[in-house]
Amino acid sequence: MKRTITSDLQAVRNRLAVACLLTAALGTVPAAAWAQDAATPADPAASSASVDVGSAVPDVAAVKEGLFPEDACKELEANGFKCMGFKPAIKYSLPASSFALGSAILPELLKRQLDVFAEVLKGKRGTGRQVKIIGHADASGSQAGNLTLSQRRAESVRAYLVQKGADPAMLAAVGMGSADPKNKANPYSSENRRVEIGRAPAK
Repeated sequence: MKRTITSDLQAVRNRLAVACLLTAALGTVPAAAWAQDAATPADPAASSASVDVGSAVPDVAAVKEGLFPEDACKELEANGFKCMGFKPAIKYSLPASSFALGSAILPELLKRQLDVFAEVLKGKRGTGRQVKIIGHADASGSQAGNLTLSQRRAESVRAYLVQKGADPAMLAAVGMGSADPKNKANPYSSENRRVEIGRAPAK
């Protein structure tokens, strides 16, 4: 499922507002009713949603809410509200089509986008959260070459985030080659060259 950053952020804010209103209106709901929802919380790492960043530089608050949705629940509880769960984290897709052919050197636009992710990740140092960086390639070139190139690009992204203050223990870089195209109808499309950043299960 593809969503835009703006609409996803608005949806998160709408859910929080509704949660606050319901909590205020239904403060006498039996504890068992709340416990039933709390017993089956969403897994923040089980992300199926994907946000295409495109050429935009995302907002820090949007990325924070997307990568770490459970923190919004904690903020509600810290302010005296009850949280009935949260949706899985979002996976962000950053286009790698601006990479020079066969190169893993980060283009300037991608660096500006990654600066936002680094700002968010700096605040999660030492928390044990896990984030996976996945490199993808289009189907041009050999399968082995695409796998190597996608791995190098994912590692370049990881190195840049660490350089900007992210905890290296949080980040894992993985290359997928051309095995998971975004445009399945055209495996050679440039939009298949991308880097994805999303949550991974905690170790």
